Amino acid sequence: MATAAQRIDSTLAPHARRLDAARIADLVTADTGRPRDFALRVGGLYASFARQRYDRDARDALVALGDAAGLRQAVRALFDGVTVNTSEGRPALHVALRSALSQAPIARDAHAQAARARTRMAELVAALEASDVTDIVNVGIGGSDLGPRLVVDALKDFGTGRFRVHFLTNVDGSDAQHLLKGLDPARTAAILVSKTFSTQETLLNGAVVRDWLGGSERLYAVSANVPRAEAFGVAPERVLPMWDWVGGRYSLWSAVGFSIALAVGMAGFEALLAGAADMDAHVLEAPLAQNLPVLHALTAIWNRNALGLSTHAVLPYDERLALLPAYLQQLVMESLGKSVTPDGDDVGIETVPVLWGGPGTNSQHSFFQALHQGTQAVPADFIGVVSPAHPYVENHAALLSNLLAQTEALANGYAAEDPQKSYPGNRPSTLLLLDRLAPRSLGALIALYEHSVYAQSVLWGINAFDQWGVELGKRIAGELLPAVRGDGVAVDDPVTGALLDEIRARAARG
Repeated sequence: MATAAQRIDSTLAPHARRLDAARIADLVTADTGRPRDFALRVGGLYASFARQRYDRDARDALVALGDAAGLRQAVRALFDGVTVNTSEGRPALHVALRSALSQAPIARDAHAQAARARTRMAELVAALEASDVTDIVNVGIGGSDLGPRLVVDALKDFGTGRFRVHFLTNVDGSDAQHLLKGLDPARTAAILVSKTFSTQETLLNGAVVRDWLGGSERLYAVSANVPRAEAFGVAPERVLPMWDWVGGRYSLWSAVGFSIALAVGMAGFEALLAGAADMDAHVLEAPLAQNLPVLHALTAIWNRNALGLSTHAVLPYDERLALLPAYLQQLVMESLGKSVTPDGDDVGIETVPVLWGGPGTNSQHSFFQALHQGTQAVPADFIGVVSPAHPYVENHAALLSNLLAQTEALANGYAAEDPQKSYPGNRPSTLLLLDRLAPRSLGALIALYEHSVYAQSVLWGINAFDQWGVELGKRIAGELLPAVRGDGVAVDDPVTGALLDEIRARAARG
C-alpha cells in the first residue's frame, strides 16, 4: 500500500514537470473560462484559485489525490467523533461546538454538552451586564488567547456587548504592568482560561490580576480542571467547562469564547457559530471538486510538494483582520508541523510551510518588495471585504484597488528594459472575498481554515490534533527555573550555564 508521500509524489510529479515552465498569465489567457471555473462561492464567501500555478488537468489530479486519500471518509470520521487524535487517544469534536451534523452518540453528546455550557455562559454574561463592571481581562495563552483576541478585534464594529475586553497573555511582567495601569480594579473582571489550569503563563498572570483586583470576587475561569480553579480562588459557579475532545487552537467556539460573548453579545457569538456551521455543512456535503476547504487544502499541497514552496503568506486587506496571520500561525503550524506519521515513521515528504503575513496596505510598504522581486516565490492568500462598516468610500476604493492590483502584479509581472525595474511575476495567490465582515462570515472564514488544515493532515498522513513539539522547551524551562531564581541548582548544558552566569552578573549590577 502506497504511503501518503508516495501517493502525493506519484500523482503530482508528472504534472509539476509538465507545468514547470508554465506561467500563470499564460494559463489564464489560454483558458477563457478559468476566471469563472476556478472560483467558488459558499454563502457570503467567494474564493478564486484562478491565479494558482496549475491547470485543469493538474487540478483534476489534485481532486483525485483527495479521493484516493479518503478525504470524504476522513471528514465524516471527524464529525462522528472517531479517535482522529491517535497519540492522545481522543476525538477532535470542535465541530460539535457549533453544529449537529452527526448522529453518532459521542458527537450528539458533545453537542449537548456545548449547548449546556453556552446556556451557563449566557447567564454569566447577563449577570456581568447587570453589574458595574466596564472592563474584562482575558488571561490565557495560545488557543486561549489567539482565537478570542482575533474575533474580538475583527468584530469591533458589530458588537452589542458593553464591555471593553483586554487580553493578557505574555508571561513578561511588562504586559501586565502596562495593561493594568490603565484600568480600575473596582470596575474590572477577569477570565482565566486554561484547560488544565496548570499553564505557567496563565497562572502567573492570573495571580498578578487576582492580587490587583484585591481578591477573586470578580474572577472567572474556563477550564476542565474545576478543583484547581477552585484552589486558585475561583468559585465553582464562575467556572465554565472545557473538554479534552477540543484542542486549544480549535476552542474559540466553546466557553473559551466567553470574552467574545462579552465583547459582541450572545447573539453575535451565536452568529459566529452559525457561520462556522455553514462551512461545516459545506465541507461535509459538497463534492471534493466543489468543496472550498478541500480545494484550499489541495492547493496548499500543490504549492508545498509540487512546486516546493516553503512559506505561505496571509494578507488580509482589512485592518480588522490584522490578527488573522498570528491566529493562523498557531492553527496551521502547530497542527501541521509534524515530521513523523502516527505510526512513528518518517513522513517522507515536506509538510507545513512557514506561515506569516500582515494587513494590506501596510505590508506593501514593508515586505512586498521581497514578494515581487525576491528570489523565492511566496504563495499567498489575499483576503478582502466587499462592503465596509465605515462611511469612507474613497478609502475603501483605494483599499480594494490595491488588493486587486497586488494579486495581478504578482501573477503577471512586468518586463522593463532595466532589469532592476522588472517583475518576474508567476507568483501564485488565492483571493478570498467576504461580502462583509460580520460574525457569521467570520465564523465561516475561520472554519474554512480549520477544515483545510485537517484535510492537509489527512493528505500528508499526520496528526493535526497533538502538539508534542511544544513540550520539550516547557520541560527544560521548568528544570531551569530554580537555577534562574538563584537556588544553586547545577546546570548540565555548558552554553546555558554560561548564559546564566552572564544574566546573574548583569542582574547584580542592577
